Amino acid sequence: MGQKDYRRKRVLVTGGAGFLGSHLIDRLLARGDEVLCVDNLFTGDKSNLDHLFNHPRFEFMRHDICFPLYVEVDHIYNLACPASPIHYQHDPVQTTKTSVIGAINVLGLAKRLKARVFQASTSEVYGDPAIHPQVESYWGNVNPIGLRSCYDEGKRCAETLFMDYRRQHGLDIKIARIFNTYGPRMHPGDGRVVSNFIIQALEGRPITIYGDGSQTRSFCYYADLVEAFIRLMDTDNDFTGPINIGNPVEFTIRELAETVLELTGSQSELIFLPLPSDDPTQRRPDISVARDKLDWEPRTQLREGLAATIDYFSSLRDKALHNAL
Repeated sequence: MGQKDYRRKRVLVTGGAGFLGSHLIDRLLARGDEVLCVDNLFTGDKSNLDHLFNHPRFEFMRHDICFPLYVEVDHIYNLACPASPIHYQHDPVQTTKTSVIGAINVLGLAKRLKARVFQASTSEVYGDPAIHPQVESYWGNVNPIGLRSCYDEGKRCAETLFMDYRRQHGLDIKIARIFNTYGPRMHPGDGRVVSNFIIQALEGRPITIYGDGSQTRSFCYYADLVEAFIRLMDTDNDFTGPINIGNPVEFTIRELAETVLELTGSQSELIFLPLPSDDPTQRRPDISVARDKLDWEPRTQLREGLAATIDYFSSLRDKALHNAL
């Protein structure tokens, strides 16, 4: 379907003031949609949306999706939930409520409106995986009572709800399992490995590696991820997912740290601390389904994406120093 054939939609993005939500909103507005952003600003930041508040097709509503929402939209992207361990462990009960009660409220809205609804799920549903790389048919290896369980099990339950609304009510759903993502607008205090390493390097502090640094992650740049979101939402009603969205190229945590040191020119030393509870040792998606169903794979190389992310955090730091003068 060409752009000239595209019919404008009214789209709700929950968690839209966050890192990924704000970038998704940019893409939706760029293609002509009207966007309603809903966020309670627990981890989202209105500064991510500053450039949009005068946009004629953008609207912001401060609201917690643990409470019902009464709006009129065509499509719903549900991105509302703290996504970093520091934030989701700060109030674990609320994290579970956001995933589960939030999903119920979003699904109820979609049912009433007969709207297509997207769930931002996570690779954390696989836990500390016993198979590698992870495929969508793998049921996972998750601790249901650990420190990370509020997020892991909350997201697993949300997937259950989405599939049951599909089976019971015929709802038009899409489920994406997001693997490690990075880029500009990441929260500087979210405790994620990319932002941690960059900030420590820019400030000349030691770079903290948990474990021996041999554990692996795959890092997907935000622009590639958002492209996959939109392609998934544009698939027909027969395809629901879940579908892995991430970068199949794997790096050790130590390799990531050394690349950040090189790109920043930092003299920071590496220090090694004990591995946190339930931290997975391997995480890499099999994206065969995404290649087949979405004709999608990441295009941004890690060094390219890290350079743009370093520039972003450098500008934040420069702004903070300027404001302090």
